Amino acid sequence: MIEKVISRKNIQKAYHQVLAKKGSAGVDGMPVGDLLGFFREHQNKIATSLCNGTYLPQPILGVEIPKSNGKKRLLGVPTVVDRVLQQAVSQVIAPRFELEFKEHSYGFRPHRNVLQAIRQSQKYINAGNQHIVDIDLKSFFDEVDHCLLLQLVYRKVKCPLTLRLVRKWLRAPIQINGELVKRRKGVPQGSPLSPLLSNIMLHELDKEMEKRGLCYVRYADDFSIYTKSQQEARQVGNAIFLFLKDKLKLPINREKSGIRRPVNFEILGYKFVSVYKKGVKGQYQLTVSDQSWKSLKRSLKAITKKTTPSSLAERIVKLKEVQRGWLNYFRMGNIQGKLKDMDSWLRNRLRYCIWHDWKKPERKRKNLIRLGIRYGQAYAWSRTRMGGWAVAQSPILGTTITKKRLAKRGYQSMLDYYTKVSLKFNEPLSTRPVR
Repeated sequence: MIEKVISRKNIQKAYHQVLAKKGSAGVDGMPVGDLLGFFREHQNKIATSLCNGTYLPQPILGVEIPKSNGKKRLLGVPTVVDRVLQQAVSQVIAPRFELEFKEHSYGFRPHRNVLQAIRQSQKYINAGNQHIVDIDLKSFFDEVDHCLLLQLVYRKVKCPLTLRLVRKWLRAPIQINGELVKRRKGVPQGSPLSPLLSNIMLHELDKEMEKRGLCYVRYADDFSIYTKSQQEARQVGNAIFLFLKDKLKLPINREKSGIRRPVNFEILGYKFVSVYKKGVKGQYQLTVSDQSWKSLKRSLKAITKKTTPSSLAERIVKLKEVQRGWLNYFRMGNIQGKLKDMDSWLRNRLRYCIWHDWKKPERKRKNLIRLGIRYGQAYAWSRTRMGGWAVAQSPILGTTITKKRLAKRGYQSMLDYYTKVSLKFNEPLSTRPVR
């Protein structure tokens, strides 16, 4: 197997994958752009060390990133060389496990995506499974037992050199604030191998749920179980809790876990609202969770902050990037009404930025006249004592810096783009079988 890992074709494919994802440098400071030159010079040396079992990975760089709840998540960033090698190993061993992975596991797998998981959840709920066991694994990536995980990998990977590599990557110390910290459990988030290893571990959970005949959806470490009654949900929840604790040695966050009804349940940024259909009860449609709306608004606010030194064109380009990514993800939600309000608020933010950029009263007066305002009125508004946000919401800018004029500068409303993508993707999501 190690020969397949270090084959030129496999390494090239892994290199292009790492290059496409970009990412920051590890502890050695080597950027992704230097990889090609490094491998041309050292590829034979690296291949030899991999074949004779002397290759040692470098420590992982610990990077804290903020979470939406105000806390921080610790990511482990391997060096770019280790990322290429991990990707190469993943490409070789993943097909062996993929054949056994279950149908309702959607995370980090070919031909499967997050929207399929959300749609399957909606199908379960609308079929009457409206008592939902929502279990949150406590710091899953930090709690994975190395011995248990390596035993599961060994079932399909018998090559001792490849197993040694995986074990060394799992045990590599992490550098936090300049100090090296030993690791005896956990899979570092941020490495190319971690999604596959997490699926290998939680595949045991999938098998247990299928053995019990449960309706479930799992996307990486996010999973939920759908039952017909409160009593059944309680029994299932207790059984799965014991399985996770005793068999997989994974702790559960009790505060975030529980039995939910559809209106109190969120899955991967979506939530459910009751909808009336003639002759049919208990149907729910998808909409966007409150936290996802807040996250979007926070991003738009940062781009349209008046004190940020950016031109209108630069702001609009950044807005398009955020809006399109967000709307492509939430295209299945029924959000037209909220998008209309968000568009109105965003246009006022842009008007506020434009008003602030004009700065001096005389410049404001001249620009208002150019936009069609009479001289006297333009003079009065240019000297107004109203705050900038109040002016942005006033008719003087609403009737001059119109949606049409903003569109000429490249602005596109979120509602227009949502309408476009929701029509385009109205077809059922791909459910092609995994090969």
